[in-house]
Amino acid sequence: MEVSPTERETLKAIYRLGQSEHPVKAGSVAEALGVSPATVTARLRRLHHQGLARHVPYHGVELTDEGRSLAVSAIRRHRIVERFLSDMLAYPWDRADALAVTFEHALPADVLGRIFVALDRPTACPHGFPIPEEEAADIPRLPTLVDLEPGAEAEVAVPGDTHPEVVAFLEGMGVRPGARIRVREKHPFDGPVVISLGRKDRTIGNNLARQIYVVSPVKR
Repeated sequence: MEVSPTERETLKAIYRLGQSEHPVKAGSVAEALGVSPATVTARLRRLHHQGLARHVPYHGVELTDEGRSLAVSAIRRHRIVERFLSDMLAYPWDRADALAVTFEHALPADVLGRIFVALDRPTACPHGFPIPEEEAADIPRLPTLVDLEPGAEAEVAVPGDTHPEVVAFLEGMGVRPGARIRVREKHPFDGPVVISLGRKDRTIGNNLARQIYVVSPVKR
């Protein structure tokens, strides 16, 4: 089924929010997309009539199987374009997310396929999140840093919509997508996490550690 760019963005938002919110609230979708609640309500109504989502006013929204499939495909498209911007056009990883949205929807499927091959079939976007296979039904959800136990090793993944000040703070510590870390200590009662990064130890507060995702274990 062909969907519009705004519908595709809405499907992506519902899918991502649905990994931690069941059902997804319309207000959460509006906040994620940066649009008004009334605009989101109209979009959800259209997706409902198209059979891509089940929307119950004042209750929430869930994707149907077809809607989920389209959302995963849209996320695959987005992450391939991010990789193109980062690898071929040398854009910083933390700018690729916003830039990809400006033109990703206009790319024909065969052009996207050629870009994917030209990039040597990457498995992850510049932020460290997996690029799903074609026609994949779902995308593995990555754990966060607080989910790891002492001694665990992993590679860092940071969402593209992370606040610039947080990105700058993490970069200052060397905590960026692809960085290899090992958990040294995990303090109880929502305390900080101590990680080893190269030859240095870094202490990261619990709230921030929940914003850092990880690919674990590291495979070489």
